[in-house]
Amino acid sequence: MLAGAPARIDGLELAPDIQMLRRLVHLSGDRAVIEGLSPLEARAKYELGNEIVAPPKLPMGRVEELELPGPAGALRARLYVPPGATSPGPLIVYFHGGGWVIGSLDGYDATARFLAANAAATVLSVDYRLAPEHPFPAAFDDALAGFRWAAAEAAKLGADPARIAVAGDSAGGNLAAAVSLYSRGDERRPAMQALLYPVTDVVGGHRSRDLFAAGFFLTKGDMDVFERHYLRAEPDRADPRVSVLRAEDLAGLPPAYVATCGFDPLRDEGEAYAARMRAAGNRVALRRHPGLTHGFANASAVCRSARRAMDEVGGAIRMGLA
Repeated sequence: MLAGAPARIDGLELAPDIQMLRRLVHLSGDRAVIEGLSPLEARAKYELGNEIVAPPKLPMGRVEELELPGPAGALRARLYVPPGATSPGPLIVYFHGGGWVIGSLDGYDATARFLAANAAATVLSVDYRLAPEHPFPAAFDDALAGFRWAAAEAAKLGADPARIAVAGDSAGGNLAAAVSLYSRGDERRPAMQALLYPVTDVVGGHRSRDLFAAGFFLTKGDMDVFERHYLRAEPDRADPRVSVLRAEDLAGLPPAYVATCGFDPLRDEGEAYAARMRAAGNRVALRRHPGLTHGFANASAVCRSARRAMDEVGGAIRMGLA
């Protein structure tokens, strides 16, 4: 009665708590992430939204601010060591979402703490340069540098260099996938990749981009704006560092856990990437959460269905790095 009848599209039904959140967003008149806003306005709005829904901070054994060497200067990073962590132990190198344009370490503080606690692993949350001030390939270059630094400095971080995962959501999932792809020739490679509703193909042609173009938090218009800010020119769209799905060879990738959402413009490209990785001989676990929308990593404090999905993510990483 309060939220209205749940949306039913493509044989799927939106989870009741997500429908309630959708109804509240609709009543507030807030229909998009960045469409119609400047990057600065979108960043401020995104940070405020994350602050509103953030849960109480989970206690950590230690939280440390770091600076890492990046290709264009120092990169900010934050280390989360869960209580009772043993050394050397597993490490997650995490890249936040936000369409390569918005998002920050502070906005993803709760997500990093959740993963550290529920995956029983230290988390290194790595910041990266944002577009349009720093267009492609700046974010990719920073993400790759962040992972390589973590692998080289594993002992200082209390990590086992053979148990380092890369993870991220949305654009951060894109960066984690691209890091996995472009570190295949490194001496130290990710032991696992966890990709939450990742961007995998900005060339286009995926049905879900049109099927869920509006009304489910992330819009097709948002993605158009994000891509316009991030990409320098049209040829960048097919670059495998952006559209990992377009890479010619996907063999030799680390085992992957890919989570998609039933009501998400990015659903089909994420699932297509999982299928292509599996066809190339990689171990892949694909999990579609049929009643969820894009962005559930930041909604676990207000939606039980999102919390259950994040519990599964934590468990998948914990087993993958065991």
